[in-house]
This record gives sequence, C-alpha cells and structure tokens, in this order.
Amino acid sequence: MEKLINDFSFGLFIWQVVIFVGLIFLLKKFAWKPILDAVNEREEGIKNALLSAENAKKEMQNLKSDNEKLLAEARAERDSLMKEAREIKDKMINDAKSEAQEAGEKMISQAKAAIESEKNAAMAELKNQVSSLSLEIAEKVLRDELSNKDSQTKLVEKMLGDAKLN
Repeated sequence: MEKLINDFSFGLFIWQVVIFVGLIFLLKKFAWKPILDAVNEREEGIKNALLSAENAKKEMQNLKSDNEKLLAEARAERDSLMKEAREIKDKMINDAKSEAQEAGEKMISQAKAAIESEKNAAMAELKNQVSSLSLEIAEKVLRDELSNKDSQTKLVEKMLGDAKLN
C-alpha cells in the first residue's frame, strides 16, 4: 500500500478520471440505452409470459370445472338411461309373465273343457252300453221265465199283486 501512495501521480489520476467520465458518457449515450431497452423488453416479455401463464391456468381451471360438469351430466344421463332400461326390462318380464300365465290359464281351461266333454261322451257311451246290456239281460231273463207256462202265470200274478199295492 505504501508503494501505491509513493508512486501516486496527480496528472495520471486526472487523466484516468477524465477517461472514466468519458467512458461513462459514451456508455450512457451508446450502450446504456440499448442495454436498458433490451432489459425493459425482456422484463415486458417475462410479464407477458407470466400473464399468459396465469390466463392459461385460469382457463385450465375453467375447462376442468366444465369437464367435471360434463362428466357429472354424463353420469346422471347414464344413470337415468340405466334406470329406464331396468324399468323396461322389468315391464317386459312382467308382461311376458302375465301373457304366459294367461296362456297357461287358457290352456288349462281348454284342457278342462276337453276333459269334461270327453267325460260326458264316455258317460253317455257307458250309459248306452249299460242300457243295451240291461235290455239284453232282461230279454234273456224274460225268455227264460216266459219259456214255460207256469213261469208266465206266476209272473203275471206277481205283477198284478204289485200293481194293486201301488
């Protein structure tokens, strides 16, 4: 430090100050303005980028809320469609059951009617057979009883006795 103080030259110091002031003046005139303009331009660009990012963030939030609303609406519509499909399925099943039951009851009533008519036809046939058999038996009995004269007389007397009692 002593050497620096001993070698100090006042004239050199003034020239260095003049050159420094000139350099500052030149820098101010030719370099500071473009540098400051570039810095200000960059600052504006960063501000615009931050604003754009903020706007994009808000827009993304709006889109997200819109997507959630659309998703909720789609879910609600899906649920209503599923409910409607279940109701249609249940209605179809109930309709099919009722139609099947009606058809079954109709078939049962037709079968009962057919059984009843077959039963009546069988009963009529049975009565016809019983009556023809009864007539054949009565005819054979009467032939046997009426084949001799004593039997005929007894039969007539018996019938007359029965007729008087009634």
